[in-house]
Amino acid sequence: MTDLLDRPAPAPGHFVEPAPPAPRGVPGPVVRRPLLRRLAGGAAPYLYLVPALAGLAIWVYSPLVQTIQLSFYDWNLVPTSPARPAGWSNYGEAFDLPQLGRATTNTLLYLLGLLPFTIVVPVLVVLVSQRVHGRARAFYRTAIFAPYLIAPVVTAIVWRWLLDPGGLVNQALGLLGVEPISFLRDPTWAMWSIVVIVGWQLLGFAVLVVSAGVSGISDDYAAAARTDGATEGQITRRITLPLLSPTLLFMVTLTILSAAQLMFPMIQVLTQGGPGDSTTNLYYLLYDTAFGSFDVGLASAASVLFFLGFGLLAWGAVWLMDRWSFHDD
Repeated sequence: MTDLLDRPAPAPGHFVEPAPPAPRGVPGPVVRRPLLRRLAGGAAPYLYLVPALAGLAIWVYSPLVQTIQLSFYDWNLVPTSPARPAGWSNYGEAFDLPQLGRATTNTLLYLLGLLPFTIVVPVLVVLVSQRVHGRARAFYRTAIFAPYLIAPVVTAIVWRWLLDPGGLVNQALGLLGVEPISFLRDPTWAMWSIVVIVGWQLLGFAVLVVSAGVSGISDDYAAAARTDGATEGQITRRITLPLLSPTLLFMVTLTILSAAQLMFPMIQVLTQGGPGDSTTNLYYLLYDTAFGSFDVGLASAASVLFFLGFGLLAWGAVWLMDRWSFHDD
């Protein structure tokens, strides 16, 4: 530095030759940050996931681990009563539950009964609402979505009043000359009454998802098909529905995984599994075994088995989604 300061300035017009460039292929000096600083910089984006992962660990995985642990013990929920090791016996008894067959059949019937409300009706509603323009379309979809925002227990209480033998539904049927029907006390009507109530509440969410799927389909396909002389029905069958298949299969998967759980508050408030176990499903059977019969170990073992069973169903639905879906590439 001293030599550069002491060096005389070049005379005007005198050319100063620049320093020769560094030879190619020779890397310059590499400045490496400290290891902790590099780790902190790389971990910053993952810090945003910490709240969600913490909630998932506390409210999902921790109870799951505790359920697996309790499935190997006999316990009656009394804090002063010690849990006795039971080995694998609870898993054997889970298959011998007297209500298991009826609950499994009812769960499958609930699932099949909900599919029209989450697949067929939403598609029809969205296709019809496509012809509504302006604010009317927003009002139409909001009115359909509104029931999904109501708490399930509140929904059950309101429908219990409507379906009472002296309720508004029977009063309306009486005007048509139909005798009053015990919707929630007759085994023939009780299950399908719950299916209609839950399907009515889920319809808005399903319409929202299907509407988003239809909005994601490019209008160029329909325009090109109209240019070739295709009718609206042909466009719907050959273009809209195939490209909507990922959304519909997603709704099928969601219905499979959530149908039994969504039915539980309705069963608990409206029928308590009756009459004659006609409305009992797997979730209500687990609840009744744990908190009705006070057999936590048996209920936990059955919960683990049901968890594995629904996991296989979910895997099959995802496999079908990857195999049979048409994507707009």
